[in-house]
Amino acid sequence: MASPAFDPEHVNLTEVSQAQITCYFSEGGNEYNGRLGLRIASLFIIGAVSTAVTFFPVVATRVPKLRIPLYVYLFARYFGSGVIIATAFIHLLDPAYDEIGPGSCVGMTGGWASYSWPPGIALISAMLTFLLDFAAEYFVQTRYGMPHNQAAVENTITTSGETTHQYLHSSDVDNAEKYDGYADMKELKHLSGDSTVTELEFKTQIAAFLVLEFGVLFHSIFIGLNLGVAGDEFDTLFPVIVFHQSFEGLGIGARLSSIPFPSRLSKLPWILCAAYGLTTPLAIAIGLGVRTTYVNSSFTANVVNGLFDSISAGILIYTGFVEMLARDFLFNPNRTNQRGRLAFMIVCLFLGTGIMALLGKWA
Repeated sequence: MASPAFDPEHVNLTEVSQAQITCYFSEGGNEYNGRLGLRIASLFIIGAVSTAVTFFPVVATRVPKLRIPLYVYLFARYFGSGVIIATAFIHLLDPAYDEIGPGSCVGMTGGWASYSWPPGIALISAMLTFLLDFAAEYFVQTRYGMPHNQAAVENTITTSGETTHQYLHSSDVDNAEKYDGYADMKELKHLSGDSTVTELEFKTQIAAFLVLEFGVLFHSIFIGLNLGVAGDEFDTLFPVIVFHQSFEGLGIGARLSSIPFPSRLSKLPWILCAAYGLTTPLAIAIGLGVRTTYVNSSFTANVVNGLFDSISAGILIYTGFVEMLARDFLFNPNRTNQRGRLAFMIVCLFLGTGIMALLGKWA
């Protein structure tokens, strides 16, 4: 028997489905309420602030004349790592449940009701990211004869002049040579140039980073669209998104700051930083262009947002825990043993995670 037409004024709970009730309450119209000048200003403010913060970690490691203190760089780097992890869970996976999860209008409709899709899509995304990361490393190892086992590290570095998997994943190293005024940061020694080490590190790390940036960029697009058409919540959403995008940019810049680039690609890190900084302003501009017609709570908008939020969540979960935390803290044979520095790094990590999680209360 077909469900009767839903009349919100006269609801018989024995006849209507939960999906009809949920979809009715989730329906919304266009919420744009004017103040075009302030919205245009937000485009430039968010663009300028998020771009500057994204560039900071990269500038710290690639422009030695600025002499940015080591602990300032470490704060930016590990605070940014914490931001990436909190973004995955609080700003991507949780909203995906609201958009296409079992309790949403989409999640109660048709095939969407057959499975809890947000964690499933995030899982697939994380596993595919792992596969891409593994393929990149395996290619470098087999193409250039780079050993993977720990026992070969010292012999390979000191005698053959080649590098190893562990060395490619090394972070802070005690008693290492200084690079641009940063002591004990061996990975920063080969950030540019045409050496074999630089080339191998670049090929090993760049694929996973590009996947990370892909996930963050799509998240930024939807943030910009929603801000462009936001209604009464714009006053709260605007300042929160300034911090939100700045912190995410710090995470992107932090990861990018330690990836070496051959001389032929010396401009690429700056281009990648600029790409993130410009994405949200461009999305805000698009949102303003459709400000009187776009409905961010429509069924289609929820499906698109939910899919990309879930995909991005999986990417950031893998990248945050594997490429950032595990690489720097767990599987790095040359990790610093200085207790003060380790404590500082961990505090920055948890601070970034906590503050970004707190921002999830508003955006």
